[in-house]
Amino acid sequence: MLSRTADHLFWMSRYTERAENTARMLDINYQTSLLPQSAAVAQVGWEGLLVISELLPSYTAKYGKEITPRNVMDFMVRDESNPSSICSCLRAARENARAVRGALTTELWETQNATWLKLAGYLKTKDFERDPGAFFEWVKHRSHLSRGVAVGTMLQDEAFHFYRMGSFLERADNTARLLDVKFHAVQSDFFGAASEQDQEYDFYHWSAILRSVSGFEVYRKVYRDVITPERVAELLILRPDMPRSLAASLNEVVSNLAVVANDTSGETLRRAGKLKADLQYARIDEILSTGLHAFLTQFLDRVNELGGRISQDFLVPTVH
Repeated sequence: MLSRTADHLFWMSRYTERAENTARMLDINYQTSLLPQSAAVAQVGWEGLLVISELLPSYTAKYGKEITPRNVMDFMVRDESNPSSICSCLRAARENARAVRGALTTELWETQNATWLKLAGYLKTKDFERDPGAFFEWVKHRSHLSRGVAVGTMLQDEAFHFYRMGSFLERADNTARLLDVKFHAVQSDFFGAASEQDQEYDFYHWSAILRSVSGFEVYRKVYRDVITPERVAELLILRPDMPRSLAASLNEVVSNLAVVANDTSGETLRRAGKLKADLQYARIDEILSTGLHAFLTQFLDRVNELGGRISQDFLVPTVH
């Protein structure tokens, strides 16, 4: 297939997934901001979200150094000057879909187009301000719908595999960032001793993270015990049967990459396989002993490098 077509499909799925994951990160902070906490702790949480998303300089350039929930959500939901805002991502997903309209099924195109049109109407009203949680759920639902329609209607050829590869590469990146938000939001040693009050407070934060990745019921089914940071980290990093874990995402990236591999992509496939193997054979106690933040930072660097190599091997860069 044409490299330019592959590029549009790859980025269409990445932008759709990115919009969903931005909604998930915002939903964590919105839900945890409703818990009893000081204004200083709440601000650290919102600032951490901007730091992990690498958007703090852009935010301060527009809003100044004062970080408020209202400004952060406005910046990351409706601000078209922010390329990672939900509005920008869904617009970019729709534009990439339109560029390869002929490679999509009617159902997939109509899903992408309807999402953008509905979003434009959504943000013109006060519905988002009245109930941010409901808006974030809508964004997640539209992303689920897009993936489901793709799987249910697309021919499973190279176009399908590039679409899937983009989704799971973006998911791996965002799940790692989502975990890291927790460590920037609360300034304490999660894996050390804590008071009973701290442990109760921590429980609600980890519960929010699990719910944000649709993992609360999964956690209960797998561990059947109280929520602990160690097990949450294990579930979201190493469990290949957890759909949004790093391990599950890399398994999908490697399997789709193997199908479209060509004579020039051997090194890319090797690096993807090595990253998959590192997750497959890692142990959570080893990861925690060396530092979860350091592990996630290194993982993000390797995922970004992998995305760059995929673009170099297969795709003709276009304006996204």
